[in-house]
Amino acid sequence: MSNYNWCHGPECHTQQTQSRVRGSGDNKVLRTIKIKENRYGNYQADIWNYFCNQGCLMDFVLTHSQSIRAIAPRREALETPIKIEKEKYESERYTWNGNEHTRVPYMATRTTIESK
Repeated sequence: MSNYNWCHGPECHTQQTQSRVRGSGDNKVLRTIKIKENRYGNYQADIWNYFCNQGCLMDFVLTHSQSIRAIAPRREALETPIKIEKEKYESERYTWNGNEHTRVPYMATRTTIESK
């Protein structure tokens, strides 16, 4: 089994970059990029094993968006139960009185969202 994949971007072979030029003499072509598997270690290895860059990924998504949505259609919204805590605390803001900045105290609110 090969440790390489060809980029799945539908327009990858049309992008005019030196890394895509192949052939000799008058028989030159632009070729799809060959991607080494796990080139970024485990950083999003599933997706970046098949696309050479974000442009090719988005070209693929836009070209095949109808088919992608048909794989797992969403008929209802997803929800996650949460707990919200609001905490009042003293803070300061600055105002300009024409000559200098001065601190003015006020009561601020901090909102914390936690999963249940």
